Amino acid sequence: MKLLLDTRAFLWAVIDPDRLSPAARGALCDPGNTVAVSAVSFWEVALKTALGKLTLSGKDPEGLIDAALAQGFDLLPLDPGPAARFHRLPTHPQHRDPFNRMLAWQALAEGYTLVSRDRQLTRAPPDGLRVLW
Repeated sequence: MKLLLDTRAFLWAVIDPDRLSPAARGALCDPGNTVAVSAVSFWEVALKTALGKLTLSGKDPEGLIDAALAQGFDLLPLDPGPAARFHRLPTHPQHRDPFNRMLAWQALAEGYTLVSRDRQLTRAPPDGLRVLW
């Protein structure tokens, strides 16, 4: 299975894995699965760190790249095609997080299952989006 971690799941995977759900931990440990982290997540972490909205315990945003690679995670770029087609993702009135919406769209467009605790995505995922938590 191809898994794309949302930003929170990624941070927990590298900083505090016990906060992941048992299903998410099991999927990340399964050697048959491919686990990826999107450039969108690195951008979100860098932006929130710069704005003072996020403090990483013992890590800086650049260090997260090495942490992801050390875990064996793939780094997924954000290609212009999926980015330009983002407007096609149905808008849920309660879901305004642009980062999670872009990650959901990227997962959907590129055939990944999104690993996310985002309640708006787990309760009512867009058609075709697979969410694991």
